[in-house]
Amino acid sequence: MRTRDMLWSGWGDPGRAAPLPEAVAGLLRDLLGVRPAEAPPVALVDVEVPDSRLTADGLTALARIVGDGNVRGDTESRVRHTRGKSTTDLLRIRAGETSRAPDAVVLPGTHDEVLAVLGACARRRIAVVPFGGGTSVVGGLTPGGAGAFIALDLRRMDAVVSIDEVSRTAVLQPGLRAPDAEAALAERGYTLGHFPQSYEWASIGGFAAARSSGQASAGYGRFDDMVVALTAATPEGTLELGRAPKSAAGPDLRQLVLGSEGAFGVITSVTVRIRPVPEEKAYEGWRFASFGEGAAALRRLAQDGPLPTVLRLSDETETMAGLADPSEIGSGSSAGCLAVLGYEGTPERVAELRAGAAAVLRAAGGEPLGAGPGEKWEHGRFDAPYLRDALLDAGAFAETLETAAFWTDVPALYDAVRGALTGALTGAGTPPLVMCHISHVYPSGASLYFTVVSAQGEDPIGTWATAKRAAGEAIIDAGGTISHHHGVGTDHRDAYAREVGPLGAAVLRAVKDRVDPSGIMNPGVLIPPTAGE
Repeated sequence: MRTRDMLWSGWGDPGRAAPLPEAVAGLLRDLLGVRPAEAPPVALVDVEVPDSRLTADGLTALARIVGDGNVRGDTESRVRHTRGKSTTDLLRIRAGETSRAPDAVVLPGTHDEVLAVLGACARRRIAVVPFGGGTSVVGGLTPGGAGAFIALDLRRMDAVVSIDEVSRTAVLQPGLRAPDAEAALAERGYTLGHFPQSYEWASIGGFAAARSSGQASAGYGRFDDMVVALTAATPEGTLELGRAPKSAAGPDLRQLVLGSEGAFGVITSVTVRIRPVPEEKAYEGWRFASFGEGAAALRRLAQDGPLPTVLRLSDETETMAGLADPSEIGSGSSAGCLAVLGYEGTPERVAELRAGAAAVLRAAGGEPLGAGPGEKWEHGRFDAPYLRDALLDAGAFAETLETAAFWTDVPALYDAVRGALTGALTGAGTPPLVMCHISHVYPSGASLYFTVVSAQGEDPIGTWATAKRAAGEAIIDAGGTISHHHGVGTDHRDAYAREVGPLGAAVLRAVKDRVDPSGIMNPGVLIPPTAGE
């Protein structure tokens, strides 16, 4: 299993890990009081897991379905499927805390095998946690309850089933990793255009189950926009949804499965829209004096065009913190805010978009910075999670959260979340650096993506839980959604209950009761509990 697994105690490829530069470590010490951790992370060989709670009958039944070699109970396999990749997940696994390790890892190879596994688990009350790339940052791989559960690893289901060049669609299996999907489509001259920060390790099924949004969403849309059909296995049978791109035949049940995070079943294939690989890509940077001024410029592009493929804006703090190099974005005492724009298409179309966007941005107070800042972002856009690991190694706490709102509410939402995070963490004795950017825009609104860095303090997990609750309350009170693209998981479930209200929560529970009456599918994730649970 090692060939396609991430670093068990961090992000991505261990060969790409790099220590924090001493100059940055010194700055963290001076500004935030960051001190090196007292003990290094445990070694994988020293990690222990609880005894498996699966009975011999259960293991035998699963092995009969998928084959003996595809039911794994060794310590390393179980550790590598414990939790996801949030900072609190990593702090726990680095400390050797494996109380929520799966009791076995099961690797089905077909839709029918998934159905059979779900049936066998339902009869024995064994919970099932679907596992794609393992990149969840919201507790989506940590089921509730105290009973036995398996990680259903879908990596064997990794085929490009078909490509329809007439309809420009492709049928993809859920365990297919995003880079493999892009490589296979590129051989035929196509692309999904879906490049979230998790791109190098995330799976197609995970994109669908969490309503992923890529960094080129302005041009290509979110992943749920790309899905035109899907198949899902549930404990009660198969759902086959999507007979046409759009339909008036009742509510669109595709949207019920998209974003369901494994709580209703397992997505076993998706039919997605594909597009020709663009002839040209170009990136550039623009400077704005303030975040408010830059956000207004992005809104004008989102509403009236021309709309670039990539459109993002860092606030003053993120710009100054080195996520955008201040030396590249103007002189003076204030670097302002960096906007990054990307354009794709034919050379003629790229030139047309750049000229049109430039006119809008200049009129909105923007200052052109040339290609350098945009190309720097493009080349390093998948590096941030590695930086997070280096910050943890140095004794810092680093985490993200995101939301979205209508344009009218964006300014107040930005202030409310920043204030909640700063107040909660400062009150705990770990004053933070809070950064933000807009990276997904729509005619009616935009997302806000916050990055928080502070000292770990004595209880980093408890301190962050308090801060995140405060941020969640601020989001709901300010009219935002609790998640734009990270999902709900267990971390956001209580806030999600407030967002959808009692009747909405009851509707979700009713659906789960019908497709998963035994309650084995990722229990505790997404679905708001009833009072007293």
